[in-house]
Amino acid sequence: MSNSPSPRDQHHNKPTTGYGYGYYPDSTSYYSDQHDDSPQRSLKDYLLIFRERFWYILVVFLLFFSGVLIYTLTRTEIYEARSTVELLRQDSRVMQIEQVMSQEIRNQEDFNTQIRILESGRIVRAVASRMTEAERNRFMQPFEEPEATGRFVGIEQLLFENRQIVPGRMNLIVEVRFRHPDREVAMDVADYFVEEYIAYNLNVRIDESMRAMEELTAKAEDQARELQRIEERRNQYMADMGSISLDWRTDLQRDSLRDLNLRINDSEQAFRRASTLWNQIQDYRDEGLPLTGIRTIANQPDVNELLLNLRNLNVTRGRLAQRYRDQHPRMIEIDQAILETESELDMAVQAAVGKIEGDFRRARDDYQADMTTLNQLEEDAKQLRDLRVEFDRLSREAEVQEFLYQYLIRRERETTLTSTIDTVSARPLDWATASLRPVTPNIPLNLGLGLLGGLGLGIGVAFVVAFLDDRVKSAFDIESIVGLPLLGILPEVKKLKQEDKVKIAFTGTDRHVVESFRSLQSSLKLSKVSNSAQCIMITSSLPGEGKSFVSSNLALTYAVNGEKTILVDGDLRMPSVHKSHKLKNDKGVISYCHDNMELDGLIHKDIHPNFDILTTGGKAKNPTQTINSVAFENMIAELRKKYARVIIDTPPLAAVSDALIIMQHTDGSLFTMKFNKVRRSAAKHNVRRLMSSDTPVFGAVLNHLNISVGGYYYAQYYDKSYRDYYYVRESDKAKQRETIPPKA
Repeated sequence: MSNSPSPRDQHHNKPTTGYGYGYYPDSTSYYSDQHDDSPQRSLKDYLLIFRERFWYILVVFLLFFSGVLIYTLTRTEIYEARSTVELLRQDSRVMQIEQVMSQEIRNQEDFNTQIRILESGRIVRAVASRMTEAERNRFMQPFEEPEATGRFVGIEQLLFENRQIVPGRMNLIVEVRFRHPDREVAMDVADYFVEEYIAYNLNVRIDESMRAMEELTAKAEDQARELQRIEERRNQYMADMGSISLDWRTDLQRDSLRDLNLRINDSEQAFRRASTLWNQIQDYRDEGLPLTGIRTIANQPDVNELLLNLRNLNVTRGRLAQRYRDQHPRMIEIDQAILETESELDMAVQAAVGKIEGDFRRARDDYQADMTTLNQLEEDAKQLRDLRVEFDRLSREAEVQEFLYQYLIRRERETTLTSTIDTVSARPLDWATASLRPVTPNIPLNLGLGLLGGLGLGIGVAFVVAFLDDRVKSAFDIESIVGLPLLGILPEVKKLKQEDKVKIAFTGTDRHVVESFRSLQSSLKLSKVSNSAQCIMITSSLPGEGKSFVSSNLALTYAVNGEKTILVDGDLRMPSVHKSHKLKNDKGVISYCHDNMELDGLIHKDIHPNFDILTTGGKAKNPTQTINSVAFENMIAELRKKYARVIIDTPPLAAVSDALIIMQHTDGSLFTMKFNKVRRSAAKHNVRRLMSSDTPVFGAVLNHLNISVGGYYYAQYYDKSYRDYYYVRESDKAKQRETIPPKA
């Protein structure tokens, strides 16, 4: 038979069919090239958890429910009485005067305060002190026996524990509830709480009014003395000032200042105009300009007339100059007239300047005099204000003290009136009525709670047990946690000896197991890598997980389907294949590797059609050296030439590392796990060791599945409707054996 290429050199194609989720989470594994979706537990998984641990749920439920039932039936019957009280938003008033202590309900905080008062220990003590001796004896009678409450308590504590204050929603109605084995006692006590609450508010109001009245009287006397002292100080201050009234002096001073301010305004404007004109004259003089260029001077009558005459003379001289020479009598006459006019003009300008200078000096002197007077008046006003500040302070203080004194006198009179008037802030609405049936024990409610509580507690215990159980059971455990696809599920084989179990695939003793191995073979054929794998290694985490059982029957399954197959016992430490098949173990793998014997003479041939076995040939003194030898590698290569399938049964990984060494010479491996035995952490660790090699791990085989327990996890594969397919008549077995092909 020609050798096919090693699967390690082929493209790794992932299987697409399995028993579980089709998920391969380890990105370094052979199966992780395309799948990224993480498996999740479904509702069915949780239901299977409940089914497996049904007895946990049932026992916990019965214990809890029985406890609740016993507790309910042994409880003393308790009756509940209810009375209601209406809280008034405003106190009832006879007179519209301010109360010393207001108990009005303006907001939610005020309402909650009244509720806390009703719940307070003071009201409880008031109710206890109100009860007569006969009422006390009747009240305490149900609680005198220790079995009634389990402890000895006082009346106040019982009142506190058994009363309940229930505020109304969106209203000011408060319900007082009290529970007691005696209906009549419960009604009386509920009414007592309402009455004592109303009496408490009334007493608090009266006490506060009396205390306030005493305080107001003392404060009014102190205030009268303070008012007298302030008035005496103000009168003495007026006498020291020598003035009867400051208002008259203030008014006179205010009028003088008003008139002076008007006058200063006029003088200031006049001074500004004169100062502006005078400064203009000085500027013209400094620049050498004619003063007639100033409009005010030029508009003076004398200056204006002379400027007109001078202009006319100059015009006349200009005409004469066209006809006569400068020495002409007419020219001399006109020049003389011009000189005289210019001289008169200078005199007129100087006179105007003198007048302007005089006006400037008078305006300046008037303005300065007015400012001096203003400063003096302001100084006088300041002194007057300083005097009035102290006077006004004393006057205001006297007014304040007078107001406080009058207010205290008025409040003292109002308090005296209100202390003698009864005002009500709450009133009873409905007096107590008791329930006809006991409120506790509430048998339907308790039984319902016992039913739900027992069921919930049982489910919780089942979840805790499932969480603590670390053993591999479900496809979710194998594929999601361990990290391998689940390729096959093998049911538990009962009532068969070991030598019969290892050849079920050939004998067909258990059709269910036969179909399981055929399904495993089909799963391996779905992938190009596992289908073309010629040499397959079978291993497990722990001893006793059925790897020899899986190896033998998988090899027989290939053989039954016409492929020449050999089963190699690779466990050189504790060989078991020869025992299962009742073969001698005097020669085998060890003989080939150490004694250089021919391979054909070591193989047990024709155990079944197309099925041979190579035993170990004893126990190796140094197994690691043997499987690491070149001879062992040559043996595997020679077996590849002779057989279509080479199945190697190897030691468990958790015990020794022989399987990892043998794996290097194979095309892939199968990982066997026994149902409900190996822990997930151990299986996950050993699978990681396998995946660290370049040799692919095809998947996991779940062995020894107990249908009565594990069938919960794999019910879809073991439905009762499949029975007719697995179990056939004896008359059909002969026909099935005829389908087995002859040995190659």
